[in-house]
Amino acid sequence: MAPLAARAQAAPQESTTTTGSDKGLALHGQATFIVQATPAFRSPYVGDNSLTPDQARETFDATLFAGARLWRGAEVWISPEIDQGFGLSNTLGVAGFPSAEAYKVGRNSPYLRLQRLYLRQAITLGDGREYVAGAAGQLAGTRPRNRVVVTIGKFAVGDVFDTNAYAHDPRGDFLNWAAVDAGTFDYAADAWGYSTGVSIEAYVGPWTVRGGLFNLSKVPNGETLEPRFGQYQINAEVERRFSIAGRTGAMRLTIFRNRGRFSRFDDAVALANATGQLPDLSLTRMRRSRWGASVNLEQAVSDTVGLFGRAGVADGSIEPYDFTDIDRTAQFGTSIGGTKWGRPDDTVGVVAIVNSITAPHRRYLAAGGLGLLVGDGKLPHYGAEAIGEAYYQLSLRKGITIAADYQLVANPGYNRDRGPANVFALRMHAAF
Repeated sequence: MAPLAARAQAAPQESTTTTGSDKGLALHGQATFIVQATPAFRSPYVGDNSLTPDQARETFDATLFAGARLWRGAEVWISPEIDQGFGLSNTLGVAGFPSAEAYKVGRNSPYLRLQRLYLRQAITLGDGREYVAGAAGQLAGTRPRNRVVVTIGKFAVGDVFDTNAYAHDPRGDFLNWAAVDAGTFDYAADAWGYSTGVSIEAYVGPWTVRGGLFNLSKVPNGETLEPRFGQYQINAEVERRFSIAGRTGAMRLTIFRNRGRFSRFDDAVALANATGQLPDLSLTRMRRSRWGASVNLEQAVSDTVGLFGRAGVADGSIEPYDFTDIDRTAQFGTSIGGTKWGRPDDTVGVVAIVNSITAPHRRYLAAGGLGLLVGDGKLPHYGAEAIGEAYYQLSLRKGITIAADYQLVANPGYNRDRGPANVFALRMHAAF
């Protein structure tokens, strides 16, 4: 899932140019192809959710973004998308998975899905206005500086929450799941990364406060969403924008609470011990809540260099539901524009990520349990996942880029018996 950074508040991270005008209609599109491979690494045993060595996989998606202004302050957007391909090991084996363009549903043949269909209404607070350029998910024109924005329909939680100017778009910056979002942010989503719900944002001066209510999937990692909030997520976020030495920055605090049928890891292990079977979370699920919180920072330090970081924590006694198997996470990185070497539209990015899980989560995996993405059948030697990612994105012409990406994954699936895995990728992206 590639979030729309164009929400109703900031310039988009989709590499798009405007088609149409600011007369109330807009049409944009993008296509992204990624091939990713991991050569041989130490793999003494495998489980159902293990990353395996010596493989290469590709993904492709093409998206249309069509928007129209309905009345003052109101926009409607629709985004059909064609998807095809597979992530490494069918998007399994690493909690901080190496490609956020690899969905949890892989298919050999291209298929069409409606990923976004939503209405956004801006309500003016005060007289000041500002210009915004047209982009995917944002009509060109002016908007009130202080405003309330309501978005309702089908879209991605990441379109609104936990955004970051330097690390939030796998089509244009980092690929790793735990780089584009906080790894602990168990955001509501179907297997492609989208949900149905509503968000409300209030922009007042340098502050923004956000809230959201979204449907969880019917089953973990499921293709089908709950239709009437039978299982749901509540999100809250506070953002403060600021300037240090004349350079822009922002800090965001994001909190989520999931409510639905979830299992405690220790309950699943206890039942397995009593029955002599492998632990199965589906047998011990009951209605309960799971929470998490994360902090997200970004800061420009020059015209071409930006720093960013995230840190997050989630309830590690209860299974994660719609994202990935991470209970604690931290990341720190930089993004550098190519002006210094005569390539102002090129970008270099580097990030370091550490993911970990709590003791109940470890006991469950050690007993042979399977998580959303990880599970080697046993876990005799636990270790935190340590991931480094670096990319160079070359701008060929406006709207067309090619990027080389490298990731080093130590202890994939929290298993010191496996890896380290080297992951290489080539990304080609075009947008209009």
